[in-house]
Amino acid sequence: MADTVPPDDDRRAGKQRGHTSGTVADPRYARSFQPDERTERPTQGRAASRRTRSDRQNGTQDRNAAPSPARPDANAGGSGARSQGLAHDGKGRADGGPGRGAAFRGEAYAALDLGTNNCRLLIARPSGRDFTVIDAFSRVVKLGDGLATSGRLSDAAMDRAVSALSICADKLRRRNVRLARSVATEACRRAENGAEFIERVRRETGIALDIISAEEEARLAVLGCHILLEAGEGPAMIFDIGGGSTELVLLEPGDAEGRHVPRILDWQSVPWGVVSLTDTVGHDDGRECAAGRASRIDRYARMRELVRESFADFAARIGDAPHTCDIRLLGTSGTVTTLASIHLDLPHYDRKAVDGLIVSSDDMRAISTRLSAMSPAQRCALPCIGSDRADLVVAGCAILETILDLWPAARLGVADRGIREGILRSMMAADRQGERALRKLRGGRSGE
Repeated sequence: MADTVPPDDDRRAGKQRGHTSGTVADPRYARSFQPDERTERPTQGRAASRRTRSDRQNGTQDRNAAPSPARPDANAGGSGARSQGLAHDGKGRADGGPGRGAAFRGEAYAALDLGTNNCRLLIARPSGRDFTVIDAFSRVVKLGDGLATSGRLSDAAMDRAVSALSICADKLRRRNVRLARSVATEACRRAENGAEFIERVRRETGIALDIISAEEEARLAVLGCHILLEAGEGPAMIFDIGGGSTELVLLEPGDAEGRHVPRILDWQSVPWGVVSLTDTVGHDDGRECAAGRASRIDRYARMRELVRESFADFAARIGDAPHTCDIRLLGTSGTVTTLASIHLDLPHYDRKAVDGLIVSSDDMRAISTRLSAMSPAQRCALPCIGSDRADLVVAGCAILETILDLWPAARLGVADRGIREGILRSMMAADRQGERALRKLRGGRSGE
């Protein structure tokens, strides 16, 4: 796929939210990936996923650290229109004029993803057909806290998000960022005051958030992580468990080498993420007694039933696909990376150990069941969970187990990458295509 299409235009908030499902008949997925736009698989990808468990337990890395080793930025501290990377035209290009060959001049690209629970920023420079991360930021902002019951973003939640976005804006100014795209997802799609919040962010931070549809969210997640799909000829599914929604994407069979972006056959977005599902069913009361344990078991069952009902239409549409041979499954979310960390008994989160890991689905189910029966205090004491995830991880487990019911793959691939990486690859591919078109135009003129 030559991903050069501008960002999603359906950016309306509140009741005018984007579509939630549908079979994709999209020319963006009908084209084969062009040679210059193929993405080399990183060393921590599929090959690394076959390393032994003991190999993955060495070393630690903070969850908020840059996903790849940062290089000293000679342009740090730069200022001016081209380095701000803030207000842009909604098509991924910061103010500063059309294509100036960023992919070939070492200028940076930035991708910002404001979700229902987290605010994440990735800044990178092109490196061959891949990219090198030079800065990253992640903070739990709980933007969707209480949204499921009130229908609005609370003042406290918006304040937390604006505070985090102000840090992102400062990073964009200090780095030599010319091309940037900032997106907001389910919380802003759903909230009655989503558009007002977007305007406040633009006014106070200079960041122009693009409220993308669920379909665009799914597309970017696939673009960002598909390379970690386990090798095979059978159909594949990629899922993204977010804070306010979960996206399921059915991909065409084939491409065992993973060199091309697979074509999307069908997709579904449901309004259940770790925050929205927790708020709807209710929070754990924290009791350690037998009654508390029974209450947690019942709560978990209700979560799974709600998610199962929301998947029903998609399950009917995909028919017998889950029962064919060699089906593959890849998840990108804090839920799957957290469970993978527990599976590896990591003392601290280590992205290099988790990203690209392939885990038995039975093992992931066993961990999910164990966590669902624990009290918040017990979960909080586990490495790689902590207080921020202690309650929300149970909803993630319920969603994951329901996905495994729907798509019973024997193994589950784990990806610590997704929308931000998809945005970066999309912008870089567009810039490369623009450079080729410009060279062709100049060549034609010189021959006149």
